[in-house]
Amino acid sequence: MELNEAQRYFIEEHVEDFRDGFITRRELVRRVTLIAVIAAAGYTTVALAQSQSTPKGWNYEIRDGKRVPKSDRVTKADGSWREEVRQGNCVTIKEKSAAGEYKETRQCNPAG
Repeated sequence: MELNEAQRYFIEEHVEDFRDGFITRRELVRRVTLIAVIAAAGYTTVALAQSQSTPKGWNYEIRDGKRVPKSDRVTKADGSWREEVRQGNCVTIKEKSAAGEYKETRQCNPAG
């Protein structure tokens, strides 16, 4: 963990206040500890956000921090692909041929 420029500045200011006799050693330790704890919490939050993944069995995934429906894309050797996205009782099928033709169909079955 590395302190950023602002955190280093504040620590240096507190050390200077201690040397000038404005604060006690105990107060210096308290303030520096507080800055270090805040920095550690920030790094932990960033690490958790970067390791965000979708739980198993859910029908969406996280991409760029946004919730996106999961899809089952099958790509063939010629470059064409077919993808199915299920949302509730609806299925959206997206297809693209090797020639670049795109087709999208959606079918919803009533629950029952």
